[in-house]
Formats: sequence, C-alpha cells, structure tokens
Amino acid sequence: MSGGLVSTPDSWLAVSPTSGLSSGGAAQITVTAAANPNTSSRSASLVFAAGTVRKTVVVTQEAATTDKYDAPAGYDLVWHDEFDGNSLGSDWTEEEKPAGWVNNELQNYIQGTSVNEVKDGHLLIHCYQEGGKVYSGRVYAKVKEGWTYGYFEARIKLPSGKGTWPAFWMMPANNNFSTNPWPGCGEIDIMEEVGADPNIVSATVHCNKYNNGNTPTEHGTLKVPTAESDYHVYACEWTASKLEFFVDGKSILKYEPTDRSKDFWPFNVPFYPILNLAWGGSWGGYKGVDASALPATMSVDYVRVFQKPTP
Repeated sequence: MSGGLVSTPDSWLAVSPTSGLSSGGAAQITVTAAANPNTSSRSASLVFAAGTVRKTVVVTQEAATTDKYDAPAGYDLVWHDEFDGNSLGSDWTEEEKPAGWVNNELQNYIQGTSVNEVKDGHLLIHCYQEGGKVYSGRVYAKVKEGWTYGYFEARIKLPSGKGTWPAFWMMPANNNFSTNPWPGCGEIDIMEEVGADPNIVSATVHCNKYNNGNTPTEHGTLKVPTAESDYHVYACEWTASKLEFFVDGKSILKYEPTDRSKDFWPFNVPFYPILNLAWGGSWGGYKGVDASALPATMSVDYVRVFQKPTP
C-alpha cells in the first residue's frame, strides 16, 4: 500500500501517521479518541486509501457512565469552552468597534486581554474607563459557522452598577444585512440584564412580527436575587418549532408561533453565540450611568452547545 493514506472526518479522533503507509511491512498507526462526554455511545469513521482503493472502518466508543457536561435529555455535547487555558481559542472572534456603533452605547469594543481575559477557568469580560473613554469586550463563538437548532447554555455571574448591560445572545451566521436586515433576520437574546434594574434578567425574541414590543409572547423576565453575586445558568432550547428560554432550568419564555412565515420565524438558519458587556445605551443607560460602577466585570464559567443526535 505504497503511499497509503488514513483519515477521519470525526474531530474526536486523532490519527498518526496519516500518510506514507507502505505495504512493505506491517504498518502501525495510532488512533487516539477524546473522552466521550455523552451518556450515549458514538461512532466514527476511519478511511484508508491507496490509489483508487478506499476502505472505511467504523469504530464505536462506549458511552460515558455519567455525563460530564450535564447534557439535556436527548442531546449530545457538540461544542463547548470551559476556559481552561489562558487565552481565547481560535473558535472565538473579538469585536472592535467605536462608541455609538449600536444602541447609542458608550463603550468602545476593543480586542485583547484588558477586556477579554481568560483566567482561572473563566472568561472575564471587563469594562473600564481610561482617558475619558470606556472600553469593553464583545466576543463571538464560531461566527462563520454557527449551529442550526440545539440547546445553548452559559454559566455567568453578572456585573453590578447603573450603566452595565451584559448579554448572552445569538445572531445569524453569514447574514447579508443589506438584503436581510435586522430585525427580520432574527435575534435570540438568551440573557440580558441592565444594572439600573439589578438582578432582573430577561430573554427576548426579535423578528419582524415581534421587536421590542415587550409583550409576553416575545419577552420574559425573572427576578434572580443573586444574579450579580453568584453564577447562574442561562439557556435556550431551539428546535424547528420553538425557542424556549431557561434560568437554572426554570422556563421564563416560550416562543412557539403557529405562523411559520419568515416574519414570525426566521430561526431556521445557523446562529452563533455572543457574549458582551455594554455600557449605557438605549436600554443600559435608560436611567443614566454611574461612572463609579467602573471597572465592572462579567464572569463566564463556560459556554456549551448541545444538539440532538442525527437519526
């Protein structure tokens, strides 16, 4: 099998070597599998090739005894970041935009560890004032790919102070805003809080039919007395028919329109998660801002994405 190749399309398998296999003797390859975080078994393919000959071997990995990442029933973990390193990985994109870019917000979004710091197993998004300007961070996960449907969750401790506006939300990947403008393109707000109304968290759906109307159909709130002093899990289950939002497993909003037209339901394309900490703006600053609240930090323990296995 001179010049033979071996490959796998499955990211949880690693193969070495992947080329140079020869029929002159017994070829040895090493296949390494990442630990299975799910309570169901999973399969992957190894593809051997030599010239025009192809051979596929399917390998199966046993299920984990317990689910390391607490997957919701019927879901498997497909992506996560536990922020175990000392910097954001390549799956993340850092925004860079001046004050006033959106919602009349006062912060300048910049890149780097002064605003997006990974430390002690957490992503710390800092907002601070320097030289008369306010700086903060906004980051995107898998901005070019996103996911269509799934269970999206993050464990977050919110900042405090009038003027803060932290958020965990989602927007459509690769959207052309000139031909598919907001809000018709859709927006999924899993968690927002404004420091002027401390410990009141909300979830909101935006589309052409429902956009900042604050009706119970599109907007849900919950008083979480320790939102600014402790970590809580904010999540959204997104299927082909509904968006349901949770705080620590408690449902606070369920959007399930019977009309499936785009005005009601643009949520059938990939969306990507966003984490940011805004300062002031149309909502964050609706009662003014208190500069003494700065610096402020939004602390994220993890972000996880689960999806149902393909039949």
